Amino acid sequence: MSESVPERVLSDVIAENLRATQGINPGRGERRSWDRSIPILARDLVEAGLGGVEMLIEYQLPLTSKRADVILAGRDRRTGADSYLIVELKQWSQAELYEDDADLVLVSGMGPRPKLHPVVQVRGYCEYLADFVGALDQHRNAVRGVAYLHNASDPDIHDLYDHVEDERTRLFSKTRRGHFVDYLRGQFAPEPGAAAADRLLSSSIRPSKQLLKAAAGEIKNRDQFVLVAEQRLAYEMVLHAVEKARAGNSKQVVIITGGPGSGKSVIALSLLGELSDRGYSALHATGSRSFTETMRRVVAKGSTRMKAMFKYFNNFMTAKPNELDVLICDEAHRIRETSANRFTRSDQRTGRPQLDELINAARVPVFLLDEHQVVRPGEMGRVADITNYAHSLGLAVHQVDLDAQFRCGGSRKYEEWVLRLLGLDGVGPEVWKGDDHFAVSLTESPYELEAMLRARLQAGYSARITAGFCWSWSAPSGDDSLVADVRIGDWARPWNVKGDRAVGNAPASALWASAPGGFEQVGCVYTAQGFEYDWNGVIFGPDLVYREGRLVTVRSASKDPALMRRGVSDEQADRLIRNTYKVLLTRGMMGTAVYSIDPATQEFLAGLLETQV
Repeated sequence: MSESVPERVLSDVIAENLRATQGINPGRGERRSWDRSIPILARDLVEAGLGGVEMLIEYQLPLTSKRADVILAGRDRRTGADSYLIVELKQWSQAELYEDDADLVLVSGMGPRPKLHPVVQVRGYCEYLADFVGALDQHRNAVRGVAYLHNASDPDIHDLYDHVEDERTRLFSKTRRGHFVDYLRGQFAPEPGAAAADRLLSSSIRPSKQLLKAAAGEIKNRDQFVLVAEQRLAYEMVLHAVEKARAGNSKQVVIITGGPGSGKSVIALSLLGELSDRGYSALHATGSRSFTETMRRVVAKGSTRMKAMFKYFNNFMTAKPNELDVLICDEAHRIRETSANRFTRSDQRTGRPQLDELINAARVPVFLLDEHQVVRPGEMGRVADITNYAHSLGLAVHQVDLDAQFRCGGSRKYEEWVLRLLGLDGVGPEVWKGDDHFAVSLTESPYELEAMLRARLQAGYSARITAGFCWSWSAPSGDDSLVADVRIGDWARPWNVKGDRAVGNAPASALWASAPGGFEQVGCVYTAQGFEYDWNGVIFGPDLVYREGRLVTVRSASKDPALMRRGVSDEQADRLIRNTYKVLLTRGMMGTAVYSIDPATQEFLAGLLETQV
């Protein structure tokens, strides 16, 4: 069931022969020397008379990369039903609350950054397991959790006990070892736990009915999710395919295509809410960290459980066939050749196409995409790729093309102008003739571009600056400040933050487009893709310049590591650079202002646009 099978051992075997632990493979094996903790837990179980309880070591939570240290599987002492206890083992000897925050702790000897309170951590594991393991759907109370700080005495962790205990999660220390043994006796019957472990490991993976109900209530109450015209058609097509697949015990594929702002993500979220409300098991997935994290923080705001509805494409490597009713693949142009990356274990490097994993995972896989947003080598999210692969499996494919345009002020004229400018539709550039719904202008310098957009920001609108990937991207300086890598003359600004934490006033990468402080950094395509803001500024770098009557790409001017890989042809690089600027130019809802660092290109753009401030 999990993405890799945990090591199964009996507690009495470990307790009687500690050398046996040397042969246990702890999943990915790089986390820590957990073998010191496992024998201690095993001895406590044996002392409690529970040597037959099974220990599932390094259990990988379904559809995630997270691992629980140990899940104990056995029979409930009171009811005889299956019972599971998640044990988070900590070797900490001293810890305290972080600035009186009950959810965060500082651990002695582990630096100044806080860590998640271990009880909060194990409580989350309990909720997640109950939400996604089919065998537990109606038996949530069968899963409990404890944090066991077996090296710590009570005085050294005394304030960790505040606000942490409830009926399903507990905290024990070395001082309270006797209480822990008594707690184990109260949880499990002195019987073998193999059958309970088997049922957990072989159970289907799907969102629970309770989680689906919560998702439906959260999403369907959002009045901004209103579907019109082709959006509604695509929505109804998916619902029809789902009903037909269930009735006929069959499988179908749906592809929804559309340009930026055509409503693909609104359709995706509306479907997630409606399908959840109807009791279908459905999940949302993307290949973009920024996009997924924003979904989790905005759509699932305030609900830790709801965040689990939003996955990544590579979370389905070992999903069983058709375990989900529907898998909604948003931003499907980001689908990769394979899910394997540098962190993937060797036994999972099968070369299996990521597209196969996604189609395999659900009865109705839904792909929402824009082919002009393929910006990295190895991305396979094109209509032909998906259609051909589905047909090779003998599956019916239904396609809906969205021709409505909601980003860019609803200006179809602007999107067509961008496609012609970049040579993406086979027709040459044309003069921008204006549109009452959308403003397009050329600025004479990066200073002018920034001043124009800052004025919009100060007027209460959202605004961001992006640029082609033509400058190096440095790590933060030693004083935890960003390096001003994007330099044009004496104007210099940093790229957006690379990672998941804020740097000074600069928000984390996933929040650059929406959080305060994002305007002070220049966004790259990987951060801007999938987002929108009112006013959009785009800096053309030296990778796309005007020469001999047309815009040409200069691969050598790009600093994008993706274009430096072997095997990426010049033809591919040309298309990816053009697609990059297509993404950057279509983020604005009300208007876009542009500037090129290349004089000839700036002059060319001036011939197409009026210079406005």
